[in-house]
Amino acid sequence: MITGPNELRRLPSVDALLRHSELTDLQHALGHRAVANLARRVLDSARAAIAAGSGAPSLDSLIHEVAALAAPLVAGPLVPVINATGVVIHTNLGRAPLAPDAAAAALDLAQGYSNLEYDLDAGSRGSRDRHLEWLLTQVTGAEAGLAVNNNAAALLLALSALAAGREAIVSRGQAVEIGGGFRIPDVMRQSGTRLVEVGTTNRTYLRDYEEAITPETAVLLKVHSSNFAIVGFTHEVGIEELARLAEERGLCALDDLGSGCLLDTKQFGLAHEPMVQTSVAAGAGIVCFSGDKLLGGPQAGVIVGRRHYIDRLRRHPLARAVRIDKVTLAALVATLRHYLRGDAERTIPVWRMIATPLANLGERAGRLAAALAGEVIPGRSTVGGGSLPGQTMETRLVALRDSAPDALAARLRRGRPAVVARVDEGRLVLDPRTVLPEQDDALIAAVRAARQS
Repeated sequence: MITGPNELRRLPSVDALLRHSELTDLQHALGHRAVANLARRVLDSARAAIAAGSGAPSLDSLIHEVAALAAPLVAGPLVPVINATGVVIHTNLGRAPLAPDAAAAALDLAQGYSNLEYDLDAGSRGSRDRHLEWLLTQVTGAEAGLAVNNNAAALLLALSALAAGREAIVSRGQAVEIGGGFRIPDVMRQSGTRLVEVGTTNRTYLRDYEEAITPETAVLLKVHSSNFAIVGFTHEVGIEELARLAEERGLCALDDLGSGCLLDTKQFGLAHEPMVQTSVAAGAGIVCFSGDKLLGGPQAGVIVGRRHYIDRLRRHPLARAVRIDKVTLAALVATLRHYLRGDAERTIPVWRMIATPLANLGERAGRLAAALAGEVIPGRSTVGGGSLPGQTMETRLVALRDSAPDALAARLRRGRPAVVARVDEGRLVLDPRTVLPEQDDALIAAVRAARQS
């Protein structure tokens, strides 16, 4: 019969555990105090189990438990992931991967000092916006531009600077909620702007805006539907009409585009996604969009438009609270240079994925299938990330048969590198469209390791 006091005496001390070679290595990685706290947790659990009638665990078992608790701390909370889901802009996986030179530019600026807010010619304080604005004007055709930390912040800043205490008119069908519970009415309320909804969910006309304008109106707001589509009996006012009305009435037409598309998606067999340049050319006073969606850069909220509006945003107190840092700025500048040079679809990962020919995907899928004893089947990829809602692209999938595909998928997610795949009709499927070509060997190794574990 197990006796509690005798079993408790069999437990080692914290110091005895820490002297074990495996935990000595962990202390080099995490520090003595952190590993000691984990050892105390494990010993406390063992004492509770003994009090409930269990025997004392072995020394090896205790060491294993401490090491298991420490493992995710050593790896860190963020780890690289191979995206085999076929969702190009996967919000949960960090959205757009950076182009190699954008990543290199960010690393270069992160490792030392820079002229972020210093004018090297004048030897005095400068502005961080000057590094970016010229590129934004060249790429979009706008008079001026700046960037903040995400598109939600961009919209909040624009409304706060241009419409606080006044009204912004928006179509009822565009008062939307997107991922993470982000709601347009909530942002407008936070900015101090009064929301005026016009039209109906599915049909809004120019006359609805015209009839709603009062002396309190400051902004005519257009919001991209982002992650859903209303089809059938519908009508919405285009940015050209809305901008013209705003100009006639002395108001600002604010176009929240979201996805930040600078290339014509029709050339890739997809539906048309509203482009930033089109909105600017149509006369929108302010255009907001994300940096890490179809732009293919880092997380940022990019704002372009007419200079007198941009200057008002730049002077607003909120602008400092939501400004981007030097690392993001460096990556964003490098990303925009690809559009300036006209090589974005060959160099920016999201566009490389979208533009990859089906034949190329079939060849890669064939190589992966041969290495993993799988089969190539037809499938569909999606753009994702609140861009081109409902649009998919033909792809070729690698299907792997397994007696427990969900368990295999879980082991892949826990591997290093982690792999996120799909389970479809009892098979684990990998979509090479969203796997970077240089990751193919790592993907093969990860799947083999997961099968053997």
